[in-house]
Amino acid sequence: MSAPLVDPTTVRERGITGKDGVSFALEQLHASVVDPQMDSMRLLSETTMTFPHAISFSNGAPSDGTHDVANLPLYLERYLEHLRETGVPEKKISQLMFQYGPVNGFIQNEVARNLKQDEGIDVTPDSIMITHGAQEAMVIALRALFTSPDQVLLTVSPAYVGVVGAAKTLSIQLRGVLEGPNGIEPEAVTEAVRAVRAEGKQAVALYVIPDFSNPSGTSIPLEARKELLAVAAREELIVLEDNPYGLFGREGQELPTLKSLDDRRNVVYLGSYSKTAFPGARIGFMVADQPVTGPAGTQRPLAAELSKTKSFLTVGTSSLAQAVLGGILVDADYDLRSASRATADVYQERLEAVLEALTVHFPPEEHAEHGVSWNVPGGGFFLMLRVGFEADLAAMERSARDYGVSWAPMTMFYVDGGGDRVIRLGFSNLAVPDIHEGIARLARFVKDTPRTNH
Repeated sequence: MSAPLVDPTTVRERGITGKDGVSFALEQLHASVVDPQMDSMRLLSETTMTFPHAISFSNGAPSDGTHDVANLPLYLERYLEHLRETGVPEKKISQLMFQYGPVNGFIQNEVARNLKQDEGIDVTPDSIMITHGAQEAMVIALRALFTSPDQVLLTVSPAYVGVVGAAKTLSIQLRGVLEGPNGIEPEAVTEAVRAVRAEGKQAVALYVIPDFSNPSGTSIPLEARKELLAVAAREELIVLEDNPYGLFGREGQELPTLKSLDDRRNVVYLGSYSKTAFPGARIGFMVADQPVTGPAGTQRPLAAELSKTKSFLTVGTSSLAQAVLGGILVDADYDLRSASRATADVYQERLEAVLEALTVHFPPEEHAEHGVSWNVPGGGFFLMLRVGFEADLAAMERSARDYGVSWAPMTMFYVDGGGDRVIRLGFSNLAVPDIHEGIARLARFVKDTPRTNH
């Protein structure tokens, strides 16, 4: 009798069991699937469906109130007119709309003009890659920059769950750098780089949201931004700057992006039009103007070289979505900061409503009694509320089920543990009356929940 072609032990280890075919134990799958933290984005997005009666502070969706379906064909036609005005032949226009387009996109000129207008970022169009949201840009950037298992990604902690997920999917080591009251601190970054180096490893890049960070709402002051760039230059770090909320601060209090201050090309800039235009387009971008030297001394921007990676992920970004977004930019004369002012004012009104309601329901004399405190962001979509008990998923579910208000446990966002008594409040998609009612419900939940010792 001949020996079996496959050792039964090996088959069991790979998860092929029983007469019904292939099955897997969870621990047999990649760490990015097994890790409970990887489920946080889904859990937050589905909270509303799970508890439909609850007022949801759980996610950070943009406001619903400014979208009009009737505008979609108008923006598309505006972009097609723009192409014709700039001398693009009809056959080329037809190919752009109906065929596979250039891997890195075809609205780089419009994005470059927008970045120069809104952020003072002056780069050539070939330094820009158009992506399916900023999430794809993160994955592509990380895949290119990390080439060894001994290389480490530093990230502000608490961190946006998307960058944590991207790193874990790519098996990249993560190291959190705890932020202070005003965001990540340059001295802490220096300490983290040197601690990684002392372990015989290399810190390659730092991920940060300088303006109204997700999840904390903090912003890095101007001098700290300059110091952070000096640290990046000294320690040979690439800074991955993510800027989804930068246009939504108080008018006249805008701070320059790291990329606009960057004179050594240490910054790779990640952007998205999901907040400023509309989420359904799923248009993001990467600015990677670092020159890459190839054969015979030829040079191209990093963004152009990374088209090889994008071509195997998504082939290209939706032509129709690009065209609609291009029409929005052209129609706004590339000035989204001004075009978004009314929306920014809505977010400011909602932020002020949250702060006012918290003050009403938790007056200063009650802070110690209930263990509460909160930060005061200058804009964006989020703030943090500290409470006197363990604010985990079980507590959030009880809050949603029994008190009709949901929120996000901050433990989901800390890279190396922490935040067990802090919750994130996302207010961007809630009307002011709902905010006041939601905070009233949250106050009842907090006051009814016994304080616990650490």
